[in-house]
Amino acid sequence: MLNTADIRRRFDRAAAEFDDHDFVHRHTADGLLARLEPLVIDATTVIDLGCATGGATASLRKRFRGATIVGVDASAAMLQRYRKRGSLMSRARAVQADAASLPFADDSVDVVFANLLLPWIDDPATVCRETSRVLREDGLFVFSTLGPDSFTALSAAWADAQAHVHGFADMHDVGDALVGAGFKDPVLDVDRLTVTYESAADLFRDLTATGSRNCLSERRRALVSRHAFDTMRTRLEGAAGEQIRLELELVYGHCWGSRAVPAGRAVHIDPGSIPIRKG
Repeated sequence: MLNTADIRRRFDRAAAEFDDHDFVHRHTADGLLARLEPLVIDATTVIDLGCATGGATASLRKRFRGATIVGVDASAAMLQRYRKRGSLMSRARAVQADAASLPFADDSVDVVFANLLLPWIDDPATVCRETSRVLREDGLFVFSTLGPDSFTALSAAWADAQAHVHGFADMHDVGDALVGAGFKDPVLDVDRLTVTYESAADLFRDLTATGSRNCLSERRRALVSRHAFDTMRTRLEGAAGEQIRLELELVYGHCWGSRAVPAGRAVHIDPGSIPIRKG
């Protein structure tokens, strides 16, 4: 379970440096935009859900010309940066809100774009249901998230009984949540990204500057001992001169709005029936 107050506080603190360290977010945003290219949809309202400082705003505005882009984030400090970035964009708006409780009317949105939001959600099904509610029929939900093969080297380096690294939903569980929320024709694909670091200090600097430190509810509240941290760092860095290789499992997906599934209806699908994009 994630501590939402910790998440908001860490992103508030990270806002000032976020743009200098958000290369993974930029990578996945580019991946989402590339996957949007062949999709045909007319949009007047686009929600950038979990917008952070608005790194994708200009690209979304270019992709959906004439549409109003609404940046939604739980962090007030991130939205301050978003507003500054969007000050020259008359059709850009900013709203502070929880992704699981959006302040928008039913069937009022054409596109929801969620770049690396789901890793910060305990139960992706809650966001899927809320996104389905606000999205019009045949509207588009496009997202990226992390799979369970992410940060495994960091988890192994700690090698203790404490909670240090977030868990991430399996691609098929996300697909099940999408169909359960009433979306149709979900398509998901997986990519891999390897990020290398010269030292553990460099890795933790990037994690801190993007708000990506431990926000688990069960994490140890006392400071980690110097011995425990040094042991972790030695395991992570390995032999002298080795680079740290951090593997990320990137999951991309899109699906379409539908009113076919009544609210509250239980749905189960065979994960094998979800088409997987290859290439």
